[in-house]
Amino acid sequence: MFVPSFYRESDSSWMVDLIRGNPLALAVANGCPKNGPFATHLPVIFDPETSADWTGELPGATLLGHMNRANPHWAALETGGVLLLTFTGPHSYVSPTVYEVTPAAPTWNFTAVHVRGVVEKIDETEETLDVVQSTVRAFEGAFGDGWDMTESLGYFRKIAPAVGAFRLKVTGAEGMFKLSQEQPGEVRDRVRKSFGESACTYKRETAGLMSRLP
Repeated sequence: MFVPSFYRESDSSWMVDLIRGNPLALAVANGCPKNGPFATHLPVIFDPETSADWTGELPGATLLGHMNRANPHWAALETGGVLLLTFTGPHSYVSPTVYEVTPAAPTWNFTAVHVRGVVEKIDETEETLDVVQSTVRAFEGAFGDGWDMTESLGYFRKIAPAVGAFRLKVTGAEGMFKLSQEQPGEVRDRVRKSFGESACTYKRETAGLMSRLP
């Protein structure tokens, strides 16, 4: 991912927070010349055993994910192979009317993190179930209503053979936080204020990130 210098954030917590808050990743791996690359949307969490409270640089962290074993992408994955995970955070269109200057051009403010890492496919049923349960706990805590999975563990075990779980050891990460940094301060403030007052959730979330800028 090409990231101009003024869209980079030196504080690595921005990338960690974006992944935790937007955990539906697009996993991309090379395919054959005939079919092209594989791309699968899937939920991803930090491994609670090794990286539960991760706050530092992403390389070295371990992420967990899973997909349907019937997906050709799963068969194409190999332990020791490389996988790219892309995460998209708050984003929104910026109309030149907000700038209150002429000439101007429209743009799109957005946030994204690309993570590269080495895959370890999980073959054991119990380990696969651990990944599924860890994912439920993470998402119920962050986005759900505290659902108790106890009475569904038997069902989990029935569907586990169809689940392809994996670990990803992060080797590299890049984040792009395009939040009008290239604009003069007064223009950026107008964009942030306009977004913050909008009924659109995406715009309000983008404004929240803009408020973190120095």
